[in-house]
Amino acid sequence: MKTLCRFIAAIALSASFTVGAQDARISHYSGEPADSTAQALANLAKYNAQLQALLAADEVELHTVHELTYTLENALQRLQADLADAAEALEEVHLASEAADAETVKARGADYLEVTRPLVE
Repeated sequence: MKTLCRFIAAIALSASFTVGAQDARISHYSGEPADSTAQALANLAKYNAQLQALLAADEVELHTVHELTYTLENALQRLQADLADAAEALEEVHLASEAADAETVKARGADYLEVTRPLVE
């Protein structure tokens, strides 16, 4: 659970910096898409490993790093949006549980689980 909380906090922090940085520059590459949570997580794992390898080299290939950051940014943006949706759904579950609204608890609880399931698998 601590790992998941740290992961979510890191995503939120990274994505906030990423979004601000994108506003101030011209895009040169589009990067790999992150059309789902699972795809975003897969891209994050793959391209984090590539970035780690590049950073470990004696001479960093800056152009390659630059290119892969677009894919990482896409993944973080997708995860940030997904987590915002999950937080909204969970809040609705919380409020509905207090109001004894079982229908909303079930519906929005399923939405929350759909978004967060790939994060913990």
